[in-house]
Amino acid sequence: MHDIEPHFGWRDRYRAEDDDASPFFGRQYSEFGFSNRVYNYLLHPQWDEFGAETLYLKLLFVDYDEGYAIIEFIGEWNDAVHNDIMHLKREFVDQLVGNGIKYFVLIMEGVLNFHGDEVDYYEEWNDEITDEGGWVALLNTHPQVDDELTQTRLDEYLHFGQHLNGLTWRPQKPHRVFEAVEGLIQTEVRRVY
Repeated sequence: MHDIEPHFGWRDRYRAEDDDASPFFGRQYSEFGFSNRVYNYLLHPQWDEFGAETLYLKLLFVDYDEGYAIIEFIGEWNDAVHNDIMHLKREFVDQLVGNGIKYFVLIMEGVLNFHGDEVDYYEEWNDEITDEGGWVALLNTHPQVDDELTQTRLDEYLHFGQHLNGLTWRPQKPHRVFEAVEGLIQTEVRRVY
């Protein structure tokens, strides 16, 4: 896992460490000092820790005018043992929501397992952004992660599933990724009603 880097294709457009509204403003990175790990596996030092023990992220892009953020994850999302959603919500999401972000694109290719528990923080996150028309979408989740998300009943608060899997997002510009996800979510909502 130490050689899996976060997506760097948009670094010329956005760097969280240079954004004074970002939770990672001022953070400095090493190319050689490996300290973060998922269990016994070291992670590339460009991934950001936010208080979770086995889950890391990279804030790839934020557009404050349009109100969206694109975030890539790696590791194991474990609410049952580590309460990862609490750390994510309090240490990361709250600051973005406070700065007007209401659309969240979570890239989940690097999340190999999800262990659900309570839904309180998901419900709170959903309540804060849906009044503004916002949403949280999970892209490219593994089947076992989809299954656990569904069993935990997170489909009430998050958009995920087959229609959001298989998206080729890396070669795209951030606004194209956002527009594509928004279109898929609007199609999903119309199908439900």
